[in-house]
Amino acid sequence: MKALFIGGTGTISMGIIKKLAQDPLWDVYLLNRGNRKNEVPEGIHQITANIYDEQDALKKLEGMTFDVVSEFIAFDVEAVKRDYRLFKGKTKQYIFISSASAYNKPAASYVITEGTTLANPYWEYSRNKIACEEFLLSKYREEGFPVTIVRPSHTYDERNIPLGVHGNKGFYQVIKRMQQGKPVIIQGDGSSLWAVTFNSDFATGYIGLMGNSHAIGEAFQITGDEILTWNQIYQTVADALGVELVPYYVSSEFLSEVGEKYGFDFRGSLLGDKSVSVVFDNSKLKRLVPQMTTTIPFHKGARIALEYVLSHTDQYEEDPEFDAFCDKVIGALEAAKDEIIKA
Repeated sequence: MKALFIGGTGTISMGIIKKLAQDPLWDVYLLNRGNRKNEVPEGIHQITANIYDEQDALKKLEGMTFDVVSEFIAFDVEAVKRDYRLFKGKTKQYIFISSASAYNKPAASYVITEGTTLANPYWEYSRNKIACEEFLLSKYREEGFPVTIVRPSHTYDERNIPLGVHGNKGFYQVIKRMQQGKPVIIQGDGSSLWAVTFNSDFATGYIGLMGNSHAIGEAFQITGDEILTWNQIYQTVADALGVELVPYYVSSEFLSEVGEKYGFDFRGSLLGDKSVSVVFDNSKLKRLVPQMTTTIPFHKGARIALEYVLSHTDQYEEDPEFDAFCDKVIGALEAAKDEIIKA
């Protein structure tokens, strides 16, 4: 079977590509700019093109058809409309990566299913994903366009540490603060529930949907089975580093307001996603992909990631702006606390 991945070298997609490279059932093509060719496994075909240059992509794809087209880098409706034009009649299945952040939070029930209402007034990213889903499903209903929707939650790999609050340059500065014994900001009181999924586990669920006729016209969330509090997530990272965790709890509402003044957008990622407890019911996926389960729990995944990160520090940027922001917020809140106590 023949599969095309648009993108294909990100956190989520690389786990899938690595597994498919070992699977004789699949002949895999990547369409991207070729910036990370050295990381692509052997046996994967590279189509070097800019998908946002539709005419160039059309030329590079001329005469090709696929059993599955997987879209990982579409973030607005115009992108999926372009894909619809490019692949209508040329693929038996088009899989769109949406996001679990599209679910309305807090939902009527803390257990999230594929039937949970989609809405996110806090995050434009999520609203754009919802709009993409709506366009693609309308084409399925009206014309039979063979779409499958996949909604990941917080997926990570050996190059990433999943954390709740970090700066614009990623998680690395939080790790540095832990190593330095400095307090790290955790949203809320750290007791809300969250799901993190290692990308190789995610890949099992995703590959099980590829070429599966029962997945056409349907949406599936793909997450691991392990549910953790944010306190457990941060404590696990600190334990893997061999340091004492010094948590400092700050409300998501306050972080959203003050962060905006300093160039940090926490409104969407916290109020629209990570500040609310979520437990995902993956029974719909498991009916089609019964082998889907968590094989890398977070206490193992965190160590795998930290081993890579700490041995490749040249790949990560320190973030002095975020470091200063944390010190300023913590200092101001401690001063205010002292004033209240004195009063």
